[in-house]
Amino acid sequence: MFTFEKMFSLKKFILFIIIALWVIPINGIAQEAKEIDYSADRNIQDEKYPGAFVLSKVENQVYFKHEGIEVWCDLAIHYKDENFFRAFGNVRMQQGDTVTLNSSYAEYNGDSQFAFASGDVVMNRPQTTLKTDSLFFDRIKQQAYYRSGGKVIDTGGVITSNIGRYFMEEDKYSFVSDVVLTNPEYVINSEQLDFYGETGHAYLYGPSTIESETSTVYCERGFYDTRGDTGYFVKNSRIDYENRTVKGDSMYFNRNTNFASATNNIRVIDTANKSLVTGHYAEVFRDKDSVFITKRAVAATVQDNDSLFIHGDTIMITGKPDKRIIRGFYDVRLFKSDMSGKSDSVHINQETGLTKMINITSGPVSSIDKRRSPVLWSGLSQMTGDTIHLQSNTKTEKLDSMRVFNNAFLIQKDTIEGYNQVKGMDLVGLFDDNELYQVDINKNTETLYYSRNNEQELIGINKTLSSSIKILFENREIQDIYYYQNVDGNLTPEADFPVNVRKLIGFNWRGDERLMEKEDLFEGKPPPDLVKIEGIPLPEDTGEFFDEREEGDELLLNDKSRLKPEDLQNRAKDSIPQLKEPQTLIKSSVGEQASEEETKAEVDQDNE
Repeated sequence: MFTFEKMFSLKKFILFIIIALWVIPINGIAQEAKEIDYSADRNIQDEKYPGAFVLSKVENQVYFKHEGIEVWCDLAIHYKDENFFRAFGNVRMQQGDTVTLNSSYAEYNGDSQFAFASGDVVMNRPQTTLKTDSLFFDRIKQQAYYRSGGKVIDTGGVITSNIGRYFMEEDKYSFVSDVVLTNPEYVINSEQLDFYGETGHAYLYGPSTIESETSTVYCERGFYDTRGDTGYFVKNSRIDYENRTVKGDSMYFNRNTNFASATNNIRVIDTANKSLVTGHYAEVFRDKDSVFITKRAVAATVQDNDSLFIHGDTIMITGKPDKRIIRGFYDVRLFKSDMSGKSDSVHINQETGLTKMINITSGPVSSIDKRRSPVLWSGLSQMTGDTIHLQSNTKTEKLDSMRVFNNAFLIQKDTIEGYNQVKGMDLVGLFDDNELYQVDINKNTETLYYSRNNEQELIGINKTLSSSIKILFENREIQDIYYYQNVDGNLTPEADFPVNVRKLIGFNWRGDERLMEKEDLFEGKPPPDLVKIEGIPLPEDTGEFFDEREEGDELLLNDKSRLKPEDLQNRAKDSIPQLKEPQTLIKSSVGEQASEEETKAEVDQDNE
């Protein structure tokens, strides 16, 4: 049954169809390309350019206007019906108040809004200037592109590359192939560099270097502020100084203060002094020639073809190569193939070869603090005291001597049982080929020694007081003991020597702390919590400048263009020959006759 409601719905449907049919053609017309407006002092037709007007300057330049772009030139061939023109002589394109393009020749297609310029091309933006010999400009994409080599001038430096692409909406340049940024203070070489004109920020991709007189930065992904002179680098990043290389998972660099920091898996290589420092956070101050490293910090130095490893909560290296100082702070541990030790802190002077093991804890020494006081192990011998000095020969890099200041205590575990002990105020040890062969102890010395015969049978326990003692070692074991002045002591059979007095006052055997291998440097210490590295994202995939075109697609320029279709394709670096101003047009535009040679030369040039 046909109701009023159905009739009303039908009327609405018919009305919708009528409106749609009326609107669609109007939208279609609106989407058609707008015609190029122009004005010129002289406008003629030349039979050599059928369907075109030859426009020329008399007092005012030829002028074109189209969809927000203005063009001025001295001479133009304008194909009005095809919405296309070619411009010659002092060409200037202006888009808004932000982009100005100058060249000696240009083409523009109003339908595709695509332009080409060649001959001394200069594109000016508020912060940057681009110079090249030929430039493509896609106004729909708002992108410019060159592949014939170009140069961008910015307050932060001059950038050259074989290929470059400019994204106007982002004020971003993307340079590839032989990219070089030159600044009075440094030079950047990169495989690809993205540069933002407003901020001066540069992003480096692929193997890249930043070279200056004092340093070279290398990375395979990085960021550099060309105006603030600061940078951040990741992926195989390192900084090479004159005699030092710093590596890390990520690095920060400030050229203004000559400061650098590195995070995670740090390696500081000192080529002058054959040392290596590792850790997970480092700071480098070039002016002070100093390095600060923490988070599982380890310094390794070469001594007599052997390595001395030093670990502490913090390690600092300061001074010029010939006066290098290494400092370790808090729970410092030392390991060498024939020696190990611990102390609260350590101070190594590589110029003098002196190593100081120090307890910097102030106030009364508690039982817990005693485990932070300096201790040194050599073979079965343990030496402790308030301070321990080790003296190396700077030429041979071998240990010469050692000295223990205040409360010197030497303990050697007996081969079968008990402990041989020597104590006094100060201790002096002598080395031969890195082997301890003699120890002298002075002032109020006391010994407790397990005496054995040649068959290693225990004869008795010798406890003696004297003014000084000399001990001779062989194969790192006590061989002989000599007592001097005010000697008071005797040999007592073991059975008659009480067990509870077999340890001298101050006895503190720390053999369980002895480092047996390099890995013991970190014994009892949890691995550090590593900072999550803030990466630098890969460049956004923006596709190719020239979209892949299929046969039958409308030309970006025009069949009257001097360019061939293959010129409007993505390819490696090339150069498009510069086009000279057509003399035949110049003469015909002022009513003169061009010579046959000039006409032929112009035709040949257009056919190139």
